This record gives sequence, structure tokens and C-alpha cells, in this order.
Amino acid sequence: MNLLDMKKRSLVFATNNKHKLAEAREILGERYEIVSLEELGHEGEIPEEQDTLEGNALQKARHVHERFGTACFADDTGLEIAALGNEPGVRSARYAGERCDPAANMQKVLRLMRGVTRREARFRCVIALILEGKEHLFEGITEGEILEAEEGQGGFGYDPIFRPTGHDLSFADMPPSLKNAISHRGEAVRALERFLNQ
Repeated sequence: MNLLDMKKRSLVFATNNKHKLAEAREILGERYEIVSLEELGHEGEIPEEQDTLEGNALQKARHVHERFGTACFADDTGLEIAALGNEPGVRSARYAGERCDPAANMQKVLRLMRGVTRREARFRCVIALILEGKEHLFEGITEGEILEAEEGQGGFGYDPIFRPTGHDLSFADMPPSLKNAISHRGEAVRALERFLNQ
């Protein structure tokens, strides 16, 4: 089977992040075969040098499309915290420094938010799709708040300190099926799916 054959509903996701792959595969279900960069044969990181989520998502999708000539999609996601002027935003993955890890990023947020009463935040995900030479953008947003301490062992990134509006659990405490049903990435992937099914 040709992994790049769109007629067979295969689509390259420009990531090797196992958490993102699992979420996209669960949301899109068995109608699509989501191919990772590793499965495609791409080695190394893709540059993310833009100052917007849209720019980074497009940069990654273009990189893969130009190198492999295949239809693909890429995402960029940011946590936007009102009290911090919508930081970390596009710098979410590197908020505590270029070589930091998610734990360090969360600790920086918790430190900056210590004693802050206004805790509204949102996750925003932008997906860039390149299909038949045309570029398309899809967005998903989840409103919520920053917790005062980590809650839960699941999820990834900032999930343990983010609680979506209308729920008692952090993203890290939620079963994947519930998180995917309400999350920013879930919303963006479903918008992508609706477009593909037109």
C-alpha cells in the first residue's frame, strides 16, 4: 500500500510527537491512515521560526510538502494566558528556554501566576493542510483557566495545569476520549476532517 496515496485516505502528519499522533488517529478514526514523519522517512526536526501559530504550522507543512511532494498537515499549538499578555503563545514549547522540557515550562507558568487571581487562559491550535498544491488553515480553541498546582498524570505539555471551562478535571485528569471531544486540537482536527469529507 502506498502510504502517500490520498485515494486510500492516507495523510502525512508532520510530527513525531506520539501524543499528537495518538490524538489525531483517535479523532480521525479508521477512515484515515495518519503517517508520521518517522514512517515517512523524515529525520531531524522541522524548523519553527515564525512568530504566529499559523506561520509555524504552514512552515512545517511546506517543509514536508516541498521535500516529499505529498499531501500533509501540520499543527502548532499555544497556551494563551490573559494575565501574562497571552504568553506563552507561540513560544509555549520553549517558554522556559530552548532546551527546556514540559515540566520546566509548567513551573515557569505556575511561578509567574503565583498570587494572580485572574487565571483565564485558552489553548489555541492551528492546523495547516497542503492538499493538491493548495493551503488551508483550521483552528480550534479551548477556553479554561490555569490551576494553582498540577493535577493529574495523563496528557502532555501544560495539561496538568489547565482546566477547561465547564469541567472539574484538568486535561491531564481526563480520559483521552473526553479530552479529544472538547480539546482545541480535537476541534481543529474535526474541522480538517469535515473539509476532507466534502
